Amino acid sequence: MENQNRQTDVIDRSKQNTEAGKQELYMYSLRKMAEDNVEKNKSPLTQLQNLRSFFYTGGEIIRQHPTEQYALIAMDIAQFKAVNEFCGRDAGDALLAAIAGVFRKLDTERPLTISSHARADVFALLTTYQEEQELIDIVMQIKKVIDDFPIDCKVLPAFGIATSQGEPPAISYLKDCATMALNTIKGKFYASYAFFDEKMRRQQMLEKQIENNIVTALQNGQFALYIQPKVDMATGEIVGGEALVRWVDPEHGVISPGDFLPVLEKNGFVIDLDVYMWEQVFKMQSELLSQGRRPVPVSVNVSRVHAFDKSFCDTLCRLSQRYQVDPSYVPLELTESAFLWDEQGMYRQLEILQSRGFTASMDDFGTGYSTMNMLKNQSMDEVKVDQAFIRDLETNEKSRVVIRHTIRMLQELGTDIIVEGVETEEQKKFLLECGCKAAQGYLFYKPMPWQEFVSLL
Repeated sequence: MENQNRQTDVIDRSKQNTEAGKQELYMYSLRKMAEDNVEKNKSPLTQLQNLRSFFYTGGEIIRQHPTEQYALIAMDIAQFKAVNEFCGRDAGDALLAAIAGVFRKLDTERPLTISSHARADVFALLTTYQEEQELIDIVMQIKKVIDDFPIDCKVLPAFGIATSQGEPPAISYLKDCATMALNTIKGKFYASYAFFDEKMRRQQMLEKQIENNIVTALQNGQFALYIQPKVDMATGEIVGGEALVRWVDPEHGVISPGDFLPVLEKNGFVIDLDVYMWEQVFKMQSELLSQGRRPVPVSVNVSRVHAFDKSFCDTLCRLSQRYQVDPSYVPLELTESAFLWDEQGMYRQLEILQSRGFTASMDDFGTGYSTMNMLKNQSMDEVKVDQAFIRDLETNEKSRVVIRHTIRMLQELGTDIIVEGVETEEQKKFLLECGCKAAQGYLFYKPMPWQEFVSLL
């Protein structure tokens, strides 16, 4: 019996060894395939790894040397497409090849270092380091090659630097952090590099939290409809309102639109939020009409992301029909940026909506470079003059000249005018003297929950 047990143990150990051997062979095969794939995935122009193989190789470096301190440097060139167009693609490619030469040299000279030509003018480098000054020296070494390169236009590289904090980092996370740091200075001639810091980390965590909570927030009605009244300054009568959104989170309280709207524009959820808010306004107007009360127009904001939303027009028309609310009671407010992404497409959609009874308001007039072109090319029913125009009316004669002639020009174009951000009696008096009656601002009302707005009517 004892002999039989020993034979069984030998057989079991043999099976275990065989299984372990198979597993080890399998893992070796996977690594070998990945390594072979790395060689096949180098950029023909720069002979650096693409992003996929960079993540694999860099991940292996970190896995095999987990106690080292790592940093990832991401590099991007501002307006590189313009460099290619102005100087020619051959010159652009030559510049990229020169930059790649520095990265390859760093790969050779520094231990546990790997570089990538991610795409176009985007490069990345993973390396170990002792002091942050080492990383700044690397940035300056690359920048010098770019500055010294003989090309007939100004080239502005930007570098983002992310460092590991304690635990062995995920290389993709380091890349995201470095890119976030890079984007804070890209295109700025006075800054070459930025480190990913605690402020950016908090912003990143906030963005992730917003992304994770947005669907639940929409389902649970955490987005509240607020309205800021528009008034006739001569009589004080409320002549309209602007719908605004507030996120009331049960755990964190009221979250500022400035915090969550840019995040939602990035991930596309702003379309869902816009549609939700539009529906709240149509519903409110429908309730007023069903009570036999005549509502005032309450405008809704249209995010620039709708330039690519093929259902934009149909959604607004469907809501108008569902709630039996005339489109004139829900004007559309668009900023200049809504047209910059797809100008002609946005013009076409706006023309369709205007033909169906909606009115269009140009928000933040005077803050963008192409505002005058938009006035000339597109029929706007209303123009909202940005508060920056009137902020220093009391002390700046030039501001008074500008606003006086702006109002006159808009009147000659036959466009309704409303001024935002009116806060003082002096501003109100001056605007009335210029012939402008409609305004929004804290002098009259702050944004309020829609129920309070309805009670004012």
